[in-house]
Amino acid sequence: MNKTLVQLRKELHKNPELSGKEHNTAKRIVEFVKQYNPTEIISGIGGAGVAIVYEFDKNGPTIAIRCELDALPIIEENTFAHTSDNYGVSHKCGHDGHMTIVAGLAEWLSVAKFNKGKVVLLFQPAEETGKGAAMVLEDEQFLNLNPDYVFALHNLPGEKMHSIIVKSGFFTATVQSFKIQLKGKKSHASEPENGVNPAMAVAELIQIIATFEKPNAHSTDFAILTPICIDLGEKNYGISPENAELHYTIRTWSGEVMNVIEGKIKQAVSEVSSTHKLKAEIDWFEFFPASDNNSECVALIEKVANLNQVELVKHPKSLKFGEDFGWFSSKYKSAIFGLGAGHNQPALHHSDYDFPDELIDTGLLMFKGLVTEILGK
Repeated sequence: MNKTLVQLRKELHKNPELSGKEHNTAKRIVEFVKQYNPTEIISGIGGAGVAIVYEFDKNGPTIAIRCELDALPIIEENTFAHTSDNYGVSHKCGHDGHMTIVAGLAEWLSVAKFNKGKVVLLFQPAEETGKGAAMVLEDEQFLNLNPDYVFALHNLPGEKMHSIIVKSGFFTATVQSFKIQLKGKKSHASEPENGVNPAMAVAELIQIIATFEKPNAHSTDFAILTPICIDLGEKNYGISPENAELHYTIRTWSGEVMNVIEGKIKQAVSEVSSTHKLKAEIDWFEFFPASDNNSECVALIEKVANLNQVELVKHPKSLKFGEDFGWFSSKYKSAIFGLGAGHNQPALHHSDYDFPDELIDTGLLMFKGLVTEILGK
C-alpha cells in the first residue's frame, strides 16, 4: 500500500464535512495534488467542487473521473487514531477512500506519456443530499470541460474484497424523499370533537402507501416506500394535536414507475385529507436519478478488470441505494462500478464503518486502466 495515500485517506477521515460545507476538504485535496503539477486547478464548481485537469499534447477524448467530497451526519463509534475530529459528522460511506483513489491518480498522470486527450479529476460536493452532481452540471466551469466519458466507483461492503461489480443499464435506483404535512385544529384532549386531530388520517395514509409497494427487485415495476419519520402531537395529555408529518423515501428502478407512484401518493393525500377536513401539503426533496450505465463504458470496465486479473462480478439487478452519479449518466457517456469492500465489513452508513485502505490500490488500477484504454490507443 502507498503510505502517502493511506495517510491522506486517514487525514480526510479525521476531518469530515457535511454536504455543501466541504470547503476545507477541497483545500486539502488541492494542496495534495499541487505537488503533481496539474495543467489546471478549477475550484468552486457547484459549490465546493474541484476539478484537477491534466491535458496532453493533442486533441482527443476528455475523461472525467468523479468522486465525492462530503461526509454524513453520523456520530462515529470507532476508536482508532484517525476517528472523526468533527463530532456528529463522519465518513460512513467511504467518500474519504474514493477521494484518495482519485487524488492518487495525480502522481501517475503527472508523468504519463499520452499524446492526446485530457483527464479531469472531479471532486464533487453534496452527493449525500442528491444535489451536488446537479449543481456541478449547472456550472459553466464544468460544462466547458465537456467530457466524453465520466467514470466513478463506489465501495460495496458485503461483496468480495477487491472484486469489481458491473451492470449495464440501471446500476443504482431512482430515489425520491418526501414529507406529507397535515394541519388540523388543536383542542382539549377531553373535547376532541371541537378540534381536528390528524391521527386517523396518518393511520390511513400509512396503510394506503404500503399498498403501493412492489418489493420484487427483479420486476420492472419494483417499488419500495420506506417510512422514515412520523411526527404527531407532543407528550402533553391535555391536548388533542392539530399537526402531523410523515416522511418517506421511495425507491424504483425507473423514473416512469417513480412518476406513477408519486401520482398515487398525491391522490391518496388529497382524498384522505379531504375526508378528515385537514389541510395537506407534500414536499418532494433529495432526488437521486438512477445511474444508467452506458454499455460501451461497462465493456471498458470489464476489459480492464480482466486484463488485470481482478475478479469481475456481473450484478443481476440494480442496487437499491441512491447515487447522484445518475445526473452525469443522463448527459454523458458514463458508468459507475462497485468495488467489493469485503464480506465482513460494516454496512455503508453504519456508525462503525471505515473504508478499507487496501482498496486504494485496486481503485487506482481500474482507473489507470480505463484512462490507458481510451487515451493510449
